[in-house]
Amino acid sequence: MTKPSDFFSEEEKKIIINAIKTAELNTSGEIRLHVEKKCPEDVMDRAAHWFKELKMHKTEARNGVLFYISTEDHKFAILGDIGINAKVEEGFWNSTRDLVLSFFEDNKFADGLKVGIIQAGLQLQKYFPYQKDDVNELDDEISFGK
Repeated sequence: MTKPSDFFSEEEKKIIINAIKTAELNTSGEIRLHVEKKCPEDVMDRAAHWFKELKMHKTEARNGVLFYISTEDHKFAILGDIGINAKVEEGFWNSTRDLVLSFFEDNKFADGLKVGIIQAGLQLQKYFPYQKDDVNELDDEISFGK
């Protein structure tokens, strides 16, 4: 199997990174994507591990959102920090996950992530609007594991 950094074409990587940049334009929230080959534990626990590794819990408003994919075992999760989780309606992340997975079923991984990232950005914008002094606290690039 290919390494995680080869999972997306260069064009697909651009689509995803542009979706992150677009989603973050009108919010102080932060969105990241982490991709790795295997998920050695429960998918939400693994997403939480990477959330911490990527220092997503260090945002000022605790409004980071991680999209996590394990390519070989086909696992996917969306994890929001406590700031955004306290605001979004119950079931929002599950419905967003299901929407993304509907694209994954057709092997449209970048398109699914784009839709999910934009959805997350709309929620972040609603509760954490862009401030004039906003700083991009986290890298917008895709994070890749082994």
